[in-house]
Amino acid sequence: MEKLINFKINGRDVVAKKGETILDVARKERIYIPTMCYLAKATPNASCRMCVVEAKDVDGFVLSCNTPPVEGAEFTTDSEELYKERQNIMKLYNVNHPLQCGVCDKSGECDLQNKTLEFGVTEQSFAVKDQARKKKKWGVHTYDPALCILCEKCTTVCNEIVGSEALFIKVGGYKSYIDIDLKKCIQCGECVSVCPVGAMASTEFKYSTNAWELTRVPSSCSHCSSACSLNYESKDGVIRRVTNEADFSSLCGAGRFGYDFANYTAVKDEDAFTKAVEAFKDAKNVLFTSNITNEEAYILNELKKKLGFNLVNDEAKKYQEFMESFAQTANTSLYSATIDSIKSSDYVISVGSSIQSDNPMVKFALSQAVGYNKAFVSTIHPVEENSISNIISLFIKNEVGSEEAALAMIAEAFVEDKSSQKEFFDSLDFGYLSGESNISDEEIATLKQKYARKKKPVLIIGEDIINHSRANNIAKITGFIQKNTPFEVMVIPPVTNTLGVCLICNLDEKQDGLSVGYNVTADFILSAKGDGDLDMPALNQQEGTFVNIDKDLVVLNSGVSYKGYVLNDIANALGLKAKNTIDYTSKLGFENIEFDDLDNYYDNSGNAFRGYKIASKANSNSVKIEEVADLGEYNGSVVYARNPLNQFSAFTKDCKQLNSKLDLIGSKQFAIAAKIKSGDKVKFSVNGVEYTRHFNVDIHMKGTIAYNPVFDMDAKTSNYRYNQVKIEVING
Repeated sequence: MEKLINFKINGRDVVAKKGETILDVARKERIYIPTMCYLAKATPNASCRMCVVEAKDVDGFVLSCNTPPVEGAEFTTDSEELYKERQNIMKLYNVNHPLQCGVCDKSGECDLQNKTLEFGVTEQSFAVKDQARKKKKWGVHTYDPALCILCEKCTTVCNEIVGSEALFIKVGGYKSYIDIDLKKCIQCGECVSVCPVGAMASTEFKYSTNAWELTRVPSSCSHCSSACSLNYESKDGVIRRVTNEADFSSLCGAGRFGYDFANYTAVKDEDAFTKAVEAFKDAKNVLFTSNITNEEAYILNELKKKLGFNLVNDEAKKYQEFMESFAQTANTSLYSATIDSIKSSDYVISVGSSIQSDNPMVKFALSQAVGYNKAFVSTIHPVEENSISNIISLFIKNEVGSEEAALAMIAEAFVEDKSSQKEFFDSLDFGYLSGESNISDEEIATLKQKYARKKKPVLIIGEDIINHSRANNIAKITGFIQKNTPFEVMVIPPVTNTLGVCLICNLDEKQDGLSVGYNVTADFILSAKGDGDLDMPALNQQEGTFVNIDKDLVVLNSGVSYKGYVLNDIANALGLKAKNTIDYTSKLGFENIEFDDLDNYYDNSGNAFRGYKIASKANSNSVKIEEVADLGEYNGSVVYARNPLNQFSAFTKDCKQLNSKLDLIGSKQFAIAAKIKSGDKVKFSVNGVEYTRHFNVDIHMKGTIAYNPVFDMDAKTSNYRYNQVKIEVING
């Protein structure tokens, strides 16, 4: 039983768990203690000293942010002495601080401004010689050192949460300021979100509007399967910025700066609507992507039952099949890990994922696992990600296509009771698997050695594996590992609502005949980008839900208005009956909870109340794992479908601040093998799709593999992400 610590705050009896500080308990009990530098999601840096409290029978003040209570202690959070202490701290913060609140972006939501008023600092009582401090522009964010109070929140979040280690303090006494290594910066804007003053600001938003003029709507990010909590903030019917509960949650650059994809020009075109209804009646196929709400997925599935068309989403079907095979050996329908379990892990193996670009929140979680738990992290992948080398303990380079062998070797190393799959394990030829996969016995031995005495291991399965030709057997191996080892397993959903679609829809293969596409190229196109036959709302203009990577059903609210037709209008014209799309929320097959009854907030302690957890269903099937198939060869020039940072889809492609290029990026070895050079315009085909790209060399990459961005495609590929290609130079 966990030992609890009984003590008092302001005469009230309170209780602390092991590891909690005085400030933690105070916030949980809704007792106010002022702070300036404290971030609940990071370790205390104790630079501001605003959180001091008085302890009975103790001389001086105690820092509540990093002091755990002891049994029987008594603390006071507010007194005349504490007020004077905090007032003096604020006077120091205000030394030479520019009085430019009228044009500062933080005015109206500034911690310094608020606490200057709270502690009665009405004048600058003293000053020191001011310093010449140049403003800096660092891509999507700017830094004004004249406004900086050196609270260290930005450096803390960059180093501990993001793991980029781009920001640091340039020490120089009173001349100290924040500096940056731009090569390490991933342009996520976490530093902007945690800055308590106007020092770190969004370059695009700066000086554009006042905080109190904005209308704030809490919602969820629609760009990747993390579906992070965020707020759309609009003025005059246009989204101007995105914020989040920065003390508790995080956003990547796409979530924070990729908000300008709403379909503002849509109108109700009755003729186009009539044609859409007729197209559904005649359709042999309805194609869609997983950038869709659960409610819309439900509508499409109900229309499939009514009209008999094939419901096609190739990417989600691959994931659905993977999870069905996974359940046959895991004996449960869902994987067990969450983002929080990665954060708290002390041992992680990742297979088949380009982590930083595929799902930034997984990368953030790994960074925290390393920083807080000294976690051992190993990635098994054909291409080493130099940008996250600071959090990787062991990189294992496997051959392209050998992921089945890699999972088999992991299962052999970590499963103790192999009796139920004896034939599979007896069939493993380690010499062959090691030789063909390039994973050595020594590397597996290192994994086992580092595993000793670890208590919270996690296995991460990436998109490469979902689209592997042997995905179903790999899924069985993965499920067996989850059931028969201490590993929690995460199978990263490739697109925003892939998991929700898989749980709701009965998906088919595409057949010949008329096709309707929802944000997908087809004979008749419903498009949220305004370039189809009938306009649809973008996801930041909709109400509904997603199922995120944590298996939580989370709320999506409309950030701005939409004036055209929606899918529910078409459904009603075809015989379904619902006043609003969200009338289907309680009918999704999970829990019978109406949309308006779903929670969407964080409490004082940082606990997230976002919708509800999807229950994993028991599966009593027992199937045999097949022998590992012979490994194929990938010789010559190989391209890997991988997007640059902060790009996920055609919706991020056109966002003004996410200006990534559609360049083929390869190593020097790749350039030599393909007989091309930096700056060349090239073309090549992958699975019948022709790509035209400019080629550039990344001097840090190794091997004959190049990154091919695919965020300009209307739907995510369901094919294996590596492909051998013939590259042709088309300069001029």
